[in-house]
Amino acid sequence: MRILVTGASGFVGGPVCRRLLSSGHEVIAAVRRDDAFLPMDVEARRVAELGPNTDWRGALKGCDGVIHLAARAHVMRDTATDRLTLFRRINRDGTVRLAEQAAGAGVGRFVFVSSIKVNGEATPAHKPFHGDDAPAPLDPYGISKAEAEAELAGIATRTGLSLAVVRPPMVHGPGAKGNLAALMRVLDKGLPLPLGAIRNRRSLVGVENLADALAFLVTHPAQGRFLIRDGEDISTPELIRNLAEGLGRKACLPPVPVALLRLAASLLGKGAAMQRLTGSLVVDDSPLRALDWVPPVTLADGLRAVAAAHASSNREVRCG
Repeated sequence: MRILVTGASGFVGGPVCRRLLSSGHEVIAAVRRDDAFLPMDVEARRVAELGPNTDWRGALKGCDGVIHLAARAHVMRDTATDRLTLFRRINRDGTVRLAEQAAGAGVGRFVFVSSIKVNGEATPAHKPFHGDDAPAPLDPYGISKAEAEAELAGIATRTGLSLAVVRPPMVHGPGAKGNLAALMRVLDKGLPLPLGAIRNRRSLVGVENLADALAFLVTHPAQGRFLIRDGEDISTPELIRNLAEGLGRKACLPPVPVALLRLAASLLGKGAAMQRLTGSLVVDDSPLRALDWVPPVTLADGLRAVAAAHASSNREVRCG
């Protein structure tokens, strides 16, 4: 198959391209810049910035399937006055434009990478989100993804485009930024993290597992919404211990009561971040497993790879 990948130069896009190539597919990358970093043997095709007026026809020419990764994601210190409008323009309207032109070009399969934020922000520890739950997004990013899913479902019904939607939870892997990178910087300094009393459960997915699932789904006829995880869930203290072990350190996790942590974080304006650290978010991946897909990398091995990449990067900086 010839597969168009949007967001091909990103954190997830690179592994997706490599996985597709290793399976014998031709890979086309939709890029906005000539200097986009892509795996070898990937053909680059220029497109304008993702939006409601993007012309995808040149990029889609001859393609059999699309894996749509490109999106406006979380923007740190976002100063936009109307964030929802910006998210909708790219994540909803841009996606609709791509899907409509893909259907018009005779593309048979469309895999849309959405977000678990469509379901919401948290679950009880033992009551996972399901793909058929009513959407309950709470932020502009999640709202724009939920609206894109709804629009895509209409396009699929109207045109016959075969559609699979994937909602990943937090994606980890070498080079991951955000909370994991922040945790590893603290572990590097040997500082205590007062998180030992947390008894939550979190579903995560490694970037290689996500890439493998997307490459699997783009050639599979199953349609619907699929949640994905590494195969087991983990608590925040267990996550930190795994990362510390990969860094060759021992985690120091004093057991401060969760209520006190949340109160202190709220007073410092960090309530949402502490809620993510202390709360649970688990997903039901059984519909994807029912297709005989199995994650190729264990959670423990994936976290070790994250820590190893972080340690290697630090060594390179020191040597430089």
